[in-house]
Amino acid sequence: MSIIAIAIGIFLLIKGGDWLMRASVSLSLNFSISKIVIGMTVVSFATSAPELIVSIQAALSGHPDFALGNVVGSNIANIGLVLGLTAIISPMSVPKSFHKTDWPMMILSSVLFYYLIVIDNKLDSREGAFMFILLIFFIIYLIKFQRNTDLDENNDIQQVLSIKKTVSFLLLGGFSLWLGSETLIKGAVSLAESMGVSERIISVSIVSLGTSIPELTASIIAIMNKEKAISIGNLVGSNIFNLMAVLGITAMIHPLSVEDPGLLSNDVLWMLGISFIILPLVFLPKSYRLSFRDGLILIILYGLFLLPLIL
Repeated sequence: MSIIAIAIGIFLLIKGGDWLMRASVSLSLNFSISKIVIGMTVVSFATSAPELIVSIQAALSGHPDFALGNVVGSNIANIGLVLGLTAIISPMSVPKSFHKTDWPMMILSSVLFYYLIVIDNKLDSREGAFMFILLIFFIIYLIKFQRNTDLDENNDIQQVLSIKKTVSFLLLGGFSLWLGSETLIKGAVSLAESMGVSERIISVSIVSLGTSIPELTASIIAIMNKEKAISIGNLVGSNIFNLMAVLGITAMIHPLSVEDPGLLSNDVLWMLGISFIILPLVFLPKSYRLSFRDGLILIILYGLFLLPLIL
């Protein structure tokens, strides 16, 4: 049954990613909003929905490490696995907004989260509210100042859908991603528990991999459709949303306390390190580009993160 659930989950995620990508491109063209802004807002929020649902359920069920590990592990997977695979499939040019606003905000979110949780080993409701409010200001900034960036990228008139169809694709895509992730996670967790794996290991590896599949699906579909601005924006934006929205909202509903010290001594440090390293990869040896080699480096780093957990 676990294998069947995993297979159904993957199918739903692929379909959801396709629907969501169509709606996102149409939104960009209908409302004259930059595709990287759409990737960092609409797509990122939809692909972060599984992390949000899983984290809230875990916190309310008395499993804070599960909620925290899910987000931390997902952020590592988004950069190491998803961005790595995307760059291997198709080397991409990175928009200048990446180092001006997107990457700095991802690093700020990561460092802020680390600081807030390391000082007392918990994330309370006030800290969660602060993180979420900061995210709202960032979104307003994106819409106001990056609204008209990259509008000339691949503007095929066939990509413009009616508002009704766009909304339908958004709802179908978001629901399919959510349902697919839930199905996949339950199957994966059931399989892992039958093997006697600990809660923290499950959350930062199997569960985070499951909740990162929407990002992987959306990014690969974006690359296949030559919408690379949406792909990179989706991944960076998803990491920001995971920390500021998913953990922010979860902490507002139920404070999160660290139970397993390995989360802070190992997992969060990996998240910070792999987030920092993509900046030099973008600039060296060729500016504003992620190559096959860069993707391979990210995949190897992700493997080094997972290997001790598996062993």
